[in-house]
Amino acid sequence: MKNIPELIVMLTHHDRTVENAIEVFESAKDAPAKFWGFKEVGLPEDKMIELVKRMKAAGKTTFLEVVDYTEAGCIEGAKICVRCGFDVLMGTMYFDSVREIAEKAGIKYMPFVGQISGRPSVLEGTIEGMIDEANNLVDTKGIKGFDLLGYRYTGDAVKLNAEFVKNVRGDVCLAGSVASYKRLDEVKATGAWAFTIGGAFFEQKFYGGTFAEEITAVINYMNR
Repeated sequence: MKNIPELIVMLTHHDRTVENAIEVFESAKDAPAKFWGFKEVGLPEDKMIELVKRMKAAGKTTFLEVVDYTEAGCIEGAKICVRCGFDVLMGTMYFDSVREIAEKAGIKYMPFVGQISGRPSVLEGTIEGMIDEANNLVDTKGIKGFDLLGYRYTGDAVKLNAEFVKNVRGDVCLAGSVASYKRLDEVKATGAWAFTIGGAFFEQKFYGGTFAEEITAVINYMNR
């Protein structure tokens, strides 16, 4: 039996943390989602620290997704992740320097793979190349999981998601642009470890109700 992917609720829209993220979290923290996160841009750091503390006080596992492609930018994102006390660092292009920061702090590191540009991100590259890149990082660097921008792919996203989850020796989070029940079905079929939804909740794509109702609708659908 395939794994049912876990939802990571992202308090983000258009690849930025929303300004009222603390208020949104407080309004929806009792919804049945264990994993919560946001991006490295959009909130001042003191508010990020406060939000992570609130998430942890509510028993949540916390994720920071860093959308940056330079080593300097990725290092700064990793340092923010440490200072804020997150559990998991998602995103960044892979760099040894970023892995070392995460490892020292006891933070799980799930980098991007493929050729990525822009914000919101666009993913390019071959499916085989991304699988090889990921497994090489597992084997040579000890990476335990990956942040795959599957629905941002310029090629066949459904095929990429399925093949990547099937063939990569690590946890896979399918991140970005999961905004319909059709895509929920596709994500579930992969058996991925997790997936993110952010903007689609703010746009009420699943229930047409409150943020908490949107979350509950997705989790109930995935667990059917």
